[in-house]
Amino acid sequence: MPGNAGGHPTTPGAPTGAPDSTAAGARPEQGAERERQVRRIFSEIAPRYDLLNHVLSLNIDRSWRRKAVRALGVGRRPGGRYLDACAGTFDLAIEVAKTEGFRGRVIASDFAFPMLSEGRAKLAGRPILPTCADTLRLPFADGVFDGAMVGFGVRNLSDLDRGFRELRRVLRPGARLVILEFTVPPNRFVRFGYMLYFTRILPLVGRIVSGHPWAYSYLPASVREHPGPEDLAARLEAAGFASADWSLVTAGIAAIHVAAVA
Repeated sequence: MPGNAGGHPTTPGAPTGAPDSTAAGARPEQGAERERQVRRIFSEIAPRYDLLNHVLSLNIDRSWRRKAVRALGVGRRPGGRYLDACAGTFDLAIEVAKTEGFRGRVIASDFAFPMLSEGRAKLAGRPILPTCADTLRLPFADGVFDGAMVGFGVRNLSDLDRGFRELRRVLRPGARLVILEFTVPPNRFVRFGYMLYFTRILPLVGRIVSGHPWAYSYLPASVREHPGPEDLAARLEAAGFASADWSLVTAGIAAIHVAAVA
C-alpha cells in the first residue's frame, strides 16, 4: 500500500520515461530524483490505488484513518478550515467531512493530478476542495488552517524537514497536525512477519493487480529508511511545533503522530 504522494508540483497526466531497471526503480532516490520517482509512481498506479490499499491492508487502513481524524479534534472547531496534505484519493479528507457536526471545509492537496482526478467521484458534494499543490511549497498564506493531516505521505517528501516547516507555517495557534504513517514494529516477532509480508507478498500482489513493475517494492524500501517515531517527533518540534507525540496502532505497524501549535 504505497502512501499518498507529496513534495513536488506536477502537471496533469502521468510522466513519461522508464527507470533503468526494476531494482533501481524500487529504491527510494534523493532530492529532485526522488520527487520525479514518487510523482511517477502515484500517477501510474492511481487507477488501482484504492483497491490495492484496502485489499493489501485487509481494510485495517479504514480504522487507522478514523483514529487519526479523532486525534485531529475537529469538534473543537467544527466550522473551521482543514488541510489534507498529500491527499491522494481523498480518503482522509472524507473522514473529516463525515465527522458528526462538521460544517467547515477541507482543502485536499496533492502533487499528483491523476490521484486527485481518480478520487473526485468519491466527493459526492462533500465540502472538500481538491487542489493540485506541492507540500514543500504550499500555496496558502500563513496561519489559515485550523488543523492539518497527512496520511501515508510524509515519507515520500524529498525534504521532510522543509515539509514540516511548511505545514507548521499554514496552521493557526492552537491547531494540530496529525500524521498517519507506517513504521517498523518494535516487537521482533511482529517485525519479522511484517517485513516478510512487506518484502515478499505485498510486492507480488501489488505488481499483479496494479501492473506496475516496481511501485510496490518501493513501499518497504521507503518504510525502512523513514525516521522512527522518536526521531519524527524531534523533527516536528525542530520545525516549530510546541509539542509532538505519537501512538502505535495494530502492533506498531503504523503510528499516529500529533503535533500541536502553541
